[in-house]
Amino acid sequence: MSASSDAEPLPVLDPDRILETLESWGARLELDRVKRLLEHFDSPQESYATVLIAGTNGKGSTAALLSSMVAAAGYRTGLFTSPHLEGVEERLRIDGSAVGRVELGGLLQRFLDRAKAAGLEPPTYFEALTVAACLWFARSDAELAVFEVGMGGRLDATNTCSPVLSLVSEIGLDHVKPLGDSLGEIAREKAGIFRPGGVAISAASEPEARRALRAHATEIGANLCELSEWVQRTTVEEGPTSQRVRVQTAIRDYELELRLPGAHQIRNLLLALAAAERLAGMGWHDLDRRAIELGVRNCLWPGRLERVELPDGKNVWLDVAHNPQGAESLARFLSAHLADYDLLFGILEDKDARQVLAAVAPGAARITLTRPPSDRALNPNDLAAWLSGPRIEVEPELESALDTALEGERPLLVCGSLYLVGWVRAALRKRFGVPAPAADLVAGPGAA
Repeated sequence: MSASSDAEPLPVLDPDRILETLESWGARLELDRVKRLLEHFDSPQESYATVLIAGTNGKGSTAALLSSMVAAAGYRTGLFTSPHLEGVEERLRIDGSAVGRVELGGLLQRFLDRAKAAGLEPPTYFEALTVAACLWFARSDAELAVFEVGMGGRLDATNTCSPVLSLVSEIGLDHVKPLGDSLGEIAREKAGIFRPGGVAISAASEPEARRALRAHATEIGANLCELSEWVQRTTVEEGPTSQRVRVQTAIRDYELELRLPGAHQIRNLLLALAAAERLAGMGWHDLDRRAIELGVRNCLWPGRLERVELPDGKNVWLDVAHNPQGAESLARFLSAHLADYDLLFGILEDKDARQVLAAVAPGAARITLTRPPSDRALNPNDLAAWLSGPRIEVEPELESALDTALEGERPLLVCGSLYLVGWVRAALRKRFGVPAPAADLVAGPGAA
């Protein structure tokens, strides 16, 4: 008889349960605690090159595109994003493949136990995942890791990394309470990921944000390039589910097949492309035209104007737009490609709900208002007070709301909250077998 036969089976470590114990700490914007944790584990984030991406909208798509390009070039590539759609394991990926739930649970528990034994202050939910990503990428022999910044930049946990390249996507008014109530203030917080003597690329288009980014770069001696300085010409053939993009830069021309629809994704693509070319000039020589074009073609990013076709042929469109800037981009896509649709909408109370709803509601034939699965969800009755007409239905309970929204033959648009989109993705799969879990969708060399 083996020595292990009488032993109790090892518990399956659920990452969600482990992380729940840290949620009471909320969001604490400071770096010292994360620095101490990483130093205790011999600074794993220093074992690979890092790219940081801050911004209000588009940073996740930019991160997915850039990591897919780097992986297609043959480099072992980490990707850290937040928040997740369906499962926390989506946030950590190597070459597009998500970390296993059991592996993530074990990693979190081991490092939290060790930190506690060392008398270190416990991290927040986001800080724990950031440290876990740093550890996992190092143990997985990553050569480069792309980190999507959580909130702001200057005091975000990801800013404990030492980026070889800092990127800023579009900047808008979101998270105004912790970051500032003007575009300039928010931009300066996000510029906190710049480094003296380091290289940064910005895709920000608002003049106030651009001035703030340039001013901070000058103050610290960072080398900031604006996207318009890098890309010389772009032509786009936009379709409802993909786009063909021809780009001319100072280095070469590209023919790109982008599987992320929406005109707003072009700016994210160009930022990722500029970053890839800059990395190639810094020694990542295999990031050539072939790798960049393949990486773009391989990249999938669920919940961003994602079309799900149900078995009966009905289309459900899922988009995580939750602030005015994102909603305006979504509205432009709807005007061009989805003239007749029903809407399932729910949003959190700390968002500009009225402006987001105003962007997407006018074109909807029928609107179902519900409550996203979050303690911060806005009461759908408050949303109903801003609308009028017989086409409005309020269903706070999610299952009933989805039942109601799926009635009829028109396409259904689901938006307003990432939490709502994630819940609907999982509910559709349970009911109809589609779409694939978000953790299974690959943005890397193994993509379909």
